[in-house]
Amino acid sequence: MDDLTFKIFKLSASGFCCTQVMMKLALEEEEKENHDLIRAVQGLCKGIGGNQKTCGVLTGGIGILGLYAGKGREEEYSNEHFSRIIDEFFQWFEIEFGSLDCQDLIGVTSFKDGNQTYQVKCGDILAKSYLKVCDMLFEYGFDYGNRENEND
Repeated sequence: MDDLTFKIFKLSASGFCCTQVMMKLALEEEEKENHDLIRAVQGLCKGIGGNQKTCGVLTGGIGILGLYAGKGREEEYSNEHFSRIIDEFFQWFEIEFGSLDCQDLIGVTSFKDGNQTYQVKCGDILAKSYLKVCDMLFEYGFDYGNRENEND
């Protein structure tokens, strides 16, 4: 088990959902914590609000990209490549996994029936997506783990 897979397993075993895992990985890379952000993104889990629609890994990845390229303050502008970066990740995700919807990706029709077999599939999607986000940030010239706006 590599380091990333272990981190994903550990966070998932601690009860964090896929969107939260993505954000926690990004924050850990910066050696930061943001409990409010982690709470806020829980609503994006299990296909946005548990409705098994848009995958939480996808929204988590977009969130990480937004941490680096998005607008965060009144006096700021989003990065000139922001829309392109988001678009590229969105398209990559759909091609790589064949769908954007949680239910299609993991084949679970209800998260309430106690079936936890989806977690292995989610782990693979998490790892591949997280690495893709890291690669994309590097490609666009961002110093992953070292955002300029230290107060965010």
